[in-house]
Amino acid sequence: MMATDGLKEKTIGWIGIGRMGYAMARRLLDAGVDLTVYNRTRAKAEPLLELGAKIVDTAADLADRDIVFSMVSGPQTFVEVTTGDIGLLSGEGPFPSLLIDCTTISAQASATVRKAATAKGVSMIDAPVSGNAKVVEAGLLSIVASGERAAFDQALPYLEAIAEGVTYVGEGELARTVKICHNLFLAAVTQSLAEVTVLAEKCGVPRSALLDFINKSVMGSRFSKYKTPAFVNLDYTPTFTSALLRKDLDLGLDVAHDLDVPLPVTEQVRGLVQALIDSGHADNDFAALLELQAKAAGLDLEPENREVGTGLET
Repeated sequence: MMATDGLKEKTIGWIGIGRMGYAMARRLLDAGVDLTVYNRTRAKAEPLLELGAKIVDTAADLADRDIVFSMVSGPQTFVEVTTGDIGLLSGEGPFPSLLIDCTTISAQASATVRKAATAKGVSMIDAPVSGNAKVVEAGLLSIVASGERAAFDQALPYLEAIAEGVTYVGEGELARTVKICHNLFLAAVTQSLAEVTVLAEKCGVPRSALLDFINKSVMGSRFSKYKTPAFVNLDYTPTFTSALLRKDLDLGLDVAHDLDVPLPVTEQVRGLVQALIDSGHADNDFAALLELQAKAAGLDLEPENREVGTGLET
């Protein structure tokens, strides 16, 4: 990735160095950005020191940065690291001109922080993402963004340093709604893929063969390719857990209820995800919906132990 003079003009802060935060922050460092990071567990951030980052002890210590990103575990943490006693907005200022949050949270939690940021003279961009750490590393991440257009234009060069695709959808919290809609679709597609995979296998078709055909067809997608190794080899190492998917399904259903929008497929998939959690897969990848479907069909799955691509190979 090539650094540009534009990216070097601003000092950048980053809150949250989990799997996603680490991968995203690293892309900024690779672009030559002046980056300072904060993570509650400092040890997780320390590998970034060798790549040129600096580390601070509290989120409040990032208040002197021009722009601050956050990528944390959920709404409560986001509120704490921004408006808490030692949060980014806790001091007397000066503060960053822009806060960019990439966490998947509700519009309500986002609006709470936006109000606090506005009171401090800080613009805010919602920028939730589609993808996981491996997608980030492959340069294939997608970001949906909302907020004031001028603030988005300021954020865009840095978002493009992290992601392959950046989509602006309007002001306020609209990006939060788009990300929740994305995850409702994600859940429905995964359940449908599990159903047809089990049906084909019960007819005698290897999972690898069915998925190879689907991935080469007009129905194939980056997502179906990425989930193929999990379906073929029954590897449910989490990229996104069943419990987190249930959280997003609940967020989507709450919005739909408030707007009187029926979501019959989402309702059914939410029940299946709950059953998956109840069967012991809360912390496994949601691709384990395949196991639930196979059990309902009286099919015992075995790993095929085949090397199959993820679609992320470069």
